[in-house]
Amino acid sequence: MLTRKQHELLMFIHERIQETGVSPSFDEMKEALDLASKSGIHRLITALEERGFIRRLAHRARALEVTKLPEQATAGAPRGRAGFKPDVIEGGGARPVAAASAANDTRELPLLGKIAAGTPIAAIQHEQERLSVPESMLGKGDHYILEIEGDSMIEAGILNGDLVVIRRGDTANNGEIVVALVEGEEATLKRLRRKGGSIALEPANRAYETRIFGPDQVEVQGKLVGLMRRYH
Repeated sequence: MLTRKQHELLMFIHERIQETGVSPSFDEMKEALDLASKSGIHRLITALEERGFIRRLAHRARALEVTKLPEQATAGAPRGRAGFKPDVIEGGGARPVAAASAANDTRELPLLGKIAAGTPIAAIQHEQERLSVPESMLGKGDHYILEIEGDSMIEAGILNGDLVVIRRGDTANNGEIVVALVEGEEATLKRLRRKGGSIALEPANRAYETRIFGPDQVEVQGKLVGLMRRYH
Protein backbone atom coordinates (compact mmCIF):
# COMPACT_ATOMS: atom_id res chain seq x y z
CA MET A 1 0.00 0.00 0.00
CA LEU A 2 1.42 3.38 -1.03
CA THR A 3 1.06 6.80 0.53
CA ARG A 4 -0.42 9.53 -1.66
CA LYS A 5 2.98 11.09 -2.42
CA GLN A 6 4.54 7.71 -3.20
CA HIS A 7 1.70 6.97 -5.62
CA GLU A 8 2.00 10.37 -7.29
CA LEU A 9 5.75 10.05 -7.76
CA LEU A 10 5.51 6.51 -9.11
CA MET A 11 2.91 7.51 -11.70
CA PHE A 12 4.90 10.59 -12.70
CA ILE A 13 8.03 8.50 -13.27
CA HIS A 14 6.05 5.86 -15.17
CA GLU A 15 4.42 8.33 -17.56
CA ARG A 16 7.66 10.24 -18.18
CA ILE A 17 9.47 7.01 -19.08
CA GLN A 18 6.59 6.04 -21.35
CA GLU A 19 6.79 9.40 -23.13
CA THR A 20 10.54 10.03 -23.34
CA GLY A 21 12.29 6.73 -22.61
CA VAL A 22 14.11 8.16 -19.58
CA SER A 23 13.04 8.85 -16.03
CA PRO A 24 12.60 12.49 -14.92
CA SER A 25 15.30 14.39 -13.08
CA PHE A 26 15.10 14.94 -9.34
CA ASP A 27 14.37 18.63 -9.98
CA GLU A 28 11.46 17.68 -12.25
CA MET A 29 10.11 15.27 -9.63
CA LYS A 30 10.42 17.92 -6.91
CA GLU A 31 8.53 20.46 -9.02
CA ALA A 32 5.83 17.97 -10.06
CA LEU A 33 5.08 17.01 -6.46
CA ASP A 34 5.52 20.59 -5.21
CA LEU A 35 8.10 19.59 -2.59
CA ALA A 36 10.48 22.06 -0.97
CA SER A 37 13.65 20.00 -1.40
CA LYS A 38 15.05 16.99 -3.23
CA SER A 39 15.59 15.16 0.06
CA GLY A 40 11.86 14.37 0.09
CA ILE A 41 12.20 12.84 -3.38
CA HIS A 42 15.11 10.69 -2.20
CA ARG A 43 12.98 9.34 0.66
CA LEU A 44 10.06 8.59 -1.65
CA ILE A 45 12.27 6.79 -4.18
CA THR A 46 13.86 4.71 -1.42
CA ALA A 47 10.41 3.72 -0.14
CA LEU A 48 9.25 2.77 -3.65
CA GLU A 49 12.41 0.77 -4.21
CA GLU A 50 12.02 -1.09 -0.91
CA ARG A 51 8.43 -1.99 -1.83
CA GLY A 52 9.44 -3.30 -5.23
CA PHE A 53 7.78 -0.66 -7.42
CA ILE A 54 10.98 0.73 -8.92
CA ARG A 55 14.63 -0.24 -9.21
CA ARG A 56 17.78 1.69 -9.85
CA LEU A 57 19.81 0.80 -12.94
CA ALA A 58 23.59 0.89 -12.49
CA HIS A 59 25.90 3.04 -14.62
CA ARG A 60 23.13 5.09 -16.20
CA ALA A 61 21.99 8.67 -15.72
CA ARG A 62 18.39 9.03 -14.52
CA ALA A 63 18.58 5.30 -13.95
CA LEU A 64 15.14 4.39 -12.64
CA GLU A 65 12.89 1.63 -13.92
CA VAL A 66 9.27 1.04 -12.91
CA THR A 67 8.84 -2.66 -12.17
CA LYS A 68 5.15 -2.67 -11.22
CA LEU A 69 2.19 -0.34 -10.73
CA PRO A 70 -0.39 -0.24 -7.93
CA GLU A 71 -3.91 -1.46 -8.66
CA GLN A 72 -5.35 2.05 -8.38
CA ALA A 73 -3.03 3.41 -11.11
CA THR A 74 -5.84 4.41 -13.47
CA ALA A 75 -5.32 8.12 -13.74
CA GLY A 76 -2.67 10.30 -15.34
CA ALA A 77 0.44 11.21 -13.41
CA PRO A 78 1.48 14.79 -12.56
CA ARG A 79 3.05 16.82 -15.37
CA GLY A 80 4.41 19.72 -13.35
CA ARG A 81 2.47 22.06 -11.08
CA ALA A 82 0.19 23.49 -13.71
CA GLY A 83 -1.19 20.13 -14.80
CA PHE A 84 -0.99 18.27 -11.52
CA LYS A 85 -4.55 17.16 -10.62
CA PRO A 86 -4.53 13.87 -8.65
CA ASP A 87 -8.31 13.54 -8.82
CA VAL A 88 -8.50 9.79 -8.39
CA ILE A 89 -6.34 9.51 -5.30
CA GLU A 90 -7.78 12.48 -3.45
CA GLY A 91 -11.30 12.03 -2.16
CA GLY A 92 -13.80 14.52 -0.84
CA GLY A 93 -14.68 17.16 -3.41
CA ALA A 94 -12.20 16.01 -6.07
CA ARG A 95 -13.70 15.41 -9.49
CA PRO A 96 -13.14 11.96 -11.07
CA VAL A 97 -11.26 12.02 -14.36
CA ALA A 98 -13.80 9.55 -15.77
CA ALA A 99 -17.03 7.96 -14.62
CA ALA A 100 -15.30 4.62 -14.06
CA SER A 101 -12.85 6.20 -11.62
CA ALA A 102 -15.49 7.60 -9.26
CA ALA A 103 -15.54 4.41 -7.24
CA ASN A 104 -11.77 4.76 -6.77
CA ASP A 105 -11.96 8.09 -4.89
CA THR A 106 -9.87 7.90 -1.76
CA ARG A 107 -9.12 9.87 1.37
CA GLU A 108 -5.80 10.03 3.19
CA LEU A 109 -5.94 8.80 6.79
CA PRO A 110 -3.21 8.62 9.45
CA LEU A 111 -1.80 5.24 10.48
CA LEU A 112 -1.41 5.68 14.24
CA GLY A 113 0.39 2.44 15.09
CA LYS A 114 -0.49 -1.03 16.32
CA ILE A 115 -3.39 -2.08 18.50
CA ALA A 116 -3.83 -5.41 20.22
CA ALA A 117 -6.53 -7.86 19.27
CA GLY A 118 -5.43 -10.06 22.13
CA THR A 119 -3.47 -9.04 25.21
CA PRO A 120 -3.65 -5.22 25.39
CA ILE A 121 -0.53 -3.29 24.43
CA ALA A 122 0.60 0.28 25.00
CA ALA A 123 -1.84 3.05 24.16
CA ILE A 124 -2.17 4.23 20.56
CA GLN A 125 0.99 5.78 19.17
CA HIS A 126 1.44 8.96 17.16
CA GLU A 127 0.98 9.17 13.39
CA GLN A 128 3.48 7.02 11.48
CA GLU A 129 2.36 7.66 7.90
CA ARG A 130 -0.75 8.40 5.86
CA LEU A 131 -2.57 5.85 3.72
CA SER A 132 -5.22 6.19 1.02
CA VAL A 133 -8.58 4.62 1.89
CA PRO A 134 -11.60 4.28 -0.45
CA GLU A 135 -14.28 6.87 0.26
CA SER A 136 -16.88 4.11 0.01
CA MET A 137 -15.48 2.66 3.25
CA LEU A 138 -15.84 5.88 5.20
CA GLY A 139 -18.58 8.45 5.51
CA LYS A 140 -18.89 11.49 7.74
CA GLY A 141 -16.58 12.09 10.66
CA ASP A 142 -12.90 11.84 11.56
CA HIS A 143 -11.15 8.54 10.85
CA TYR A 144 -7.80 6.88 11.50
CA ILE A 145 -6.08 3.54 10.83
CA LEU A 146 -4.54 1.00 13.20
CA GLU A 147 -2.58 -2.17 12.51
CA ILE A 148 -3.85 -5.29 14.29
CA GLU A 149 -1.48 -7.26 16.46
CA GLY A 150 -2.86 -10.52 17.83
CA ASP A 151 -5.53 -13.10 17.03
CA SER A 152 -8.37 -12.58 19.47
CA MET A 153 -10.73 -11.21 16.77
CA ILE A 154 -10.14 -13.85 14.09
CA GLU A 155 -13.72 -15.20 14.26
CA ALA A 156 -14.86 -11.72 13.26
CA GLY A 157 -12.54 -11.90 10.24
CA ILE A 158 -9.90 -9.60 11.76
CA LEU A 159 -6.44 -11.13 11.45
CA ASN A 160 -2.97 -10.32 12.73
CA GLY A 161 -1.44 -7.64 10.48
CA ASP A 162 -4.77 -6.33 9.15
CA LEU A 163 -5.32 -2.58 8.93
CA VAL A 164 -8.57 -1.47 10.55
CA VAL A 165 -10.29 1.83 9.76
CA ILE A 166 -11.75 3.51 12.83
CA ARG A 167 -14.28 6.34 13.01
CA ARG A 168 -13.30 8.51 15.93
CA GLY A 169 -15.87 8.86 18.70
CA ASP A 170 -16.54 8.19 22.37
CA THR A 171 -19.83 6.30 22.08
CA ALA A 172 -20.84 2.92 20.67
CA ASN A 173 -23.85 0.64 20.63
CA ASN A 174 -23.95 -2.78 22.26
CA GLY A 175 -22.26 -5.35 20.04
CA GLU A 176 -20.14 -2.91 18.02
CA ILE A 177 -16.39 -3.48 17.64
CA VAL A 178 -14.54 -0.58 19.21
CA VAL A 179 -11.15 0.77 20.11
CA ALA A 180 -11.21 0.70 23.90
CA LEU A 181 -8.70 2.44 26.10
CA VAL A 182 -8.46 0.47 29.34
CA GLU A 183 -7.56 2.36 32.50
CA GLY A 184 -6.04 5.17 30.48
CA GLU A 185 -3.06 3.28 29.12
CA GLU A 186 -3.92 0.06 27.30
CA ALA A 187 -5.63 0.11 23.89
CA THR A 188 -7.39 -2.92 22.47
CA LEU A 189 -9.91 -3.78 19.73
CA LYS A 190 -12.91 -5.71 21.07
CA ARG A 191 -16.67 -6.07 20.80
CA LEU A 192 -18.32 -3.90 23.45
CA ARG A 193 -21.14 -5.19 25.65
CA ARG A 194 -22.78 -3.31 28.49
CA LYS A 195 -24.04 -5.52 31.29
CA GLY A 196 -25.73 -3.63 34.09
CA GLY A 197 -23.19 -1.22 35.50
CA SER A 198 -20.27 -3.01 33.87
CA ILE A 199 -18.60 -2.98 30.46
CA ALA A 200 -17.52 -6.23 28.83
CA LEU A 201 -14.80 -6.31 26.17
CA GLU A 202 -15.56 -9.45 24.22
CA PRO A 203 -13.05 -11.25 21.94
CA ALA A 204 -13.97 -13.17 18.80
CA ASN A 205 -11.79 -16.17 19.55
CA ARG A 206 -12.83 -19.01 21.87
CA ALA A 207 -9.28 -19.18 23.23
CA TYR A 208 -9.74 -15.81 24.96
CA GLU A 209 -11.97 -14.78 27.84
CA THR A 210 -14.26 -11.78 27.97
CA ARG A 211 -12.88 -9.09 30.27
CA ILE A 212 -15.23 -7.15 32.57
CA PHE A 213 -14.55 -3.59 33.73
CA GLY A 214 -16.26 -0.84 35.63
CA PRO A 215 -17.73 2.04 33.58
CA ASP A 216 -14.93 4.38 34.64
CA GLN A 217 -12.20 1.97 33.51
CA VAL A 218 -12.98 1.89 29.78
CA GLU A 219 -12.98 4.81 27.34
CA VAL A 220 -14.29 4.27 23.80
CA GLN A 221 -12.00 5.98 21.27
CA GLY A 222 -13.74 4.96 18.06
CA LYS A 223 -15.52 2.13 16.31
CA LEU A 224 -14.62 -0.15 13.44
CA VAL A 225 -15.94 0.87 10.00
CA GLY A 226 -13.60 -0.95 7.61
CA LEU A 227 -10.71 -3.32 7.15
CA MET A 228 -7.81 -3.58 4.69
CA ARG A 229 -5.46 -6.53 4.22
CA ARG A 230 -2.01 -6.82 2.69
CA TYR A 231 -1.13 -9.98 0.78
CA HIS A 232 2.66 -9.63 0.76
